[in-house]
Amino acid sequence: MKTAIVGASGYAGTELLRLLLDHPNFEPTVITAHSNAGELITSVAPQLAKLGDRRFEAFDLAKVNACDLVFLALPHGESAALIAQLNPNLKVVDLGADFRLTSAEKWAQYYGGTHAGTWTYGLPELPGNRAIITKSTRVANPGCYATSISLAIAPALALIDIQDIVVVAASGTTGAGRSAKVNLLGSEVMGSLSSYKFGGVHQHTPEVEEALSHIVGSEVKISFTPILAPMPRGILSTVTAKLTASATTETMHALYTKAYAADEFVTVLPIGQMPKTNSVIGSNHVQLQVAVDAHTNRLIISAAIDNLGKGAAGQAIQNANLICGLPENAGLETSGLGV
Repeated sequence: MKTAIVGASGYAGTELLRLLLDHPNFEPTVITAHSNAGELITSVAPQLAKLGDRRFEAFDLAKVNACDLVFLALPHGESAALIAQLNPNLKVVDLGADFRLTSAEKWAQYYGGTHAGTWTYGLPELPGNRAIITKSTRVANPGCYATSISLAIAPALALIDIQDIVVVAASGTTGAGRSAKVNLLGSEVMGSLSSYKFGGVHQHTPEVEEALSHIVGSEVKISFTPILAPMPRGILSTVTAKLTASATTETMHALYTKAYAADEFVTVLPIGQMPKTNSVIGSNHVQLQVAVDAHTNRLIISAAIDNLGKGAAGQAIQNANLICGLPENAGLETSGLGV
């Protein structure tokens, strides 16, 4: 299938290209990048040597509309303006936030500007989502934090106080994008941890709340504190919630194992083994572990993903596979890199 990547020079875009080069069905036909148009792709992403002397192209509507599938890897707020120009028959996966939220009020609060609308939410492992995605042609790829948090808490929603979910999650620096920022320089970040968007203002908060509220049919609230970690990629989320029913570590572990038994990309680790970001880097996999803190009667879940894999490009390809009627794991069978 002829495939376009619009916004291919960012971290998510180059990761998409890396994965697509080994995909059995998707051919990267159009590769656009606004500010890098005309530059060798390997000058930005030397790991993509298979592309030889190919260069980033300026956006050409006719070329994009001639494709079968489009990935949009643009900054938040830019996809909406482009969508109106695209052939309505095109299959599109948007890695940005423009079509994730159902609430215009929440969009204005957390992002600003006009709400563009809502597409199918592309987190296949949430209850009922896979069947909806398969029937869709336009999918909003979830945010990276939202992916790890939602998958961490979803199986336990019937057993916890859904108004008292607390999340602390650390992400690598690629989550902030490729644009140069002083606070992301190596000399500023290495050897240091720092919270940011402190006090419940991170834009993934309403996304998680909407996704989980849809499952239970009532309002879910989370308190979310993100942390910038001194590493390029990966997310480790720690999610806790007050239990409303009797549970042990063993019973919750069995619940999670059963909930994700059919999901190839989610692994509930054996009790006592903890998720590690380096175990999922370069892959579309999620690692989970659960425990019950009997002292406070709280459930604790640890989740590790690659923010550029399951948190962005890998999940985008997973969604594209589903909307194109392909095996869900096509082009995504790589395991994590480890040490």
